[in-house]
Amino acid sequence: MNRYLMGVALAALAAGAASAEEVKLQLKWVTQAQFAGYYVAKDKGFYKDEGLDVEIMPGGPDISPTQVMAGGGADVTVDWLPSALAAREKGLPLVNIAQPFKASGMMLTCLKETGIKGPEDFRGKTLGVWFGGNEYPFLSWMSTLKIPTDGSANGITVLKQGFNVDPLLQKQAACISTMTYNEYWQVIDAGIKPDELVTFKYEDEGVATLEDGLYVMQDKLADPAFKAKMVKFVRASMKGWKYAEANPDEAAEIVLENDESGAQTEKHQKRMMAEVAKLTAGSNGALDPADYERTVKILLAGGSDPVISKAPEGAYSLDITNEALK
Repeated sequence: MNRYLMGVALAALAAGAASAEEVKLQLKWVTQAQFAGYYVAKDKGFYKDEGLDVEIMPGGPDISPTQVMAGGGADVTVDWLPSALAAREKGLPLVNIAQPFKASGMMLTCLKETGIKGPEDFRGKTLGVWFGGNEYPFLSWMSTLKIPTDGSANGITVLKQGFNVDPLLQKQAACISTMTYNEYWQVIDAGIKPDELVTFKYEDEGVATLEDGLYVMQDKLADPAFKAKMVKFVRASMKGWKYAEANPDEAAEIVLENDESGAQTEKHQKRMMAEVAKLTAGSNGALDPADYERTVKILLAGGSDPVISKAPEGAYSLDITNEALK
């Protein structure tokens, strides 16, 4: 009898697993608190409650989320809107289905000893910039300031920055790209004091663009079954994000448990989660059309070589988030 009941239970479990809908999520970067909401949603069973079996695939310096999507390797990806719009203009029809990040965490961090006090002091300096889709808002900003990026005396020299803070520590650049929740603290941990730095937040400079959003391929949205699956995915993901906001230390611990590289530290992840929570606060998952229009306007202001040449149509869908929020 016991064996029979055990067999029935196992069969039920197998049936449940078999009926779960699979979702592959491609992250923009490595496992860290920047993506805590998704790890929390999986750990707390929010995806399971929606009948989903979600595989979270970390990114890295050699992984392009848009290329993964183009190759059919993921159902949904985390990307920045500038990068997604640039890819869309080049023929990859990405569509934003949710926007967990309400504010931008991007900034330039500069050594005060270089004499930089304001953006007007960038001229003649070397500035480190990431080129993983993150360069688009920077280049648009420089164009708005009418500062050439050609290395001329009246312009700036752009240093293609690796995903570290070495150019600042080694004084190869006057400023480098940092995120409020990550690289800035790496500079501090390296021994440079906050009063030895000058920071320029994109939000404060009026050039902030939308960052971590969820994107799918446009043609997939024509399938009602896929669309319904994404509604469940967004609903569970946002539940994970709101839990992470309310329980930042626990969320950081969940991230650490999923870090197969072992490279992350408890101190850094808890600090990161506290900063990320400031960026997701106020978002219910729906993309604000005003935020979208602001991002497009900034990208169109790219001078002779803008990130996008025209305002794209159909680049976002509120149907999924509206349904998920019911």
